[in-house]
Amino acid sequence: MPNMPGIVQWIILAVVALVASTLAAVTGFGGAAILLPALVVIFGVRAAVPILTVAQLIGNGSRVWFNRKELHWRVVGWFAIGAVPFALVGGYLFAKAPLTGLTRLVGAFLLVVVVWRHARPRRSRPFPVAAFAGIGAGGSFISALVGSVGPIMAPFFLAYGLAKGAYIGTEALSTVVMHLAKLVAYRQTAVLTLGGAAVGLALGPIMVFGSFLGKQIVDCLPEKVFVAIIEAVLVVAGILFLVRG
Repeated sequence: MPNMPGIVQWIILAVVALVASTLAAVTGFGGAAILLPALVVIFGVRAAVPILTVAQLIGNGSRVWFNRKELHWRVVGWFAIGAVPFALVGGYLFAKAPLTGLTRLVGAFLLVVVVWRHARPRRSRPFPVAAFAGIGAGGSFISALVGSVGPIMAPFFLAYGLAKGAYIGTEALSTVVMHLAKLVAYRQTAVLTLGGAAVGLALGPIMVFGSFLGKQIVDCLPEKVFVAIIEAVLVVAGILFLVRG
């Protein structure tokens, strides 16, 4: 069971969680990249990833609710087909052999995706919905090992043609399915303790409030500005991943 943080550490966690949740509610990702380092410093990486998953489950669930009228259920359904089994496998592997060394590869991928989005020929039809089974499988497996892969999955939801509330809500519901499967594996392998779950649940209300703030921001943004913000975050994340490794 992780040691409970002191007052100062709780305040730091609360501020970081609010910033992370608000950013994720605007861009659909990025929250984990902000919150995970703080959790690792306080609890260590083995406990931090399951705690992050609990907090993300609540944050994503709130984004689903705030965008419930714009969900694309077919996308979520196909995503779940691949996500559930591979999240379970990844979760079991995390208990024994956490994966490292993918950071630079992920960074290069993010930069290539942004370039591809602008250089590719215009499609007459949207991104095929059945492809989300494969996206769910790959994304969930890696997420179970490293905490989150929002920047990796975001380009595919955009390529399908989702934007603003439809993008945020649909991506969030897909992620909820993924996190639920991960938590089953984490709990069965004992890396998710009752204390860790309590920390994640304690951060939950803050994550919900951040989702609410982010929803207000998204509703005020023109679609082109919204997509430009997401691409800017992808580029920054890609460069940081490449530089830091």
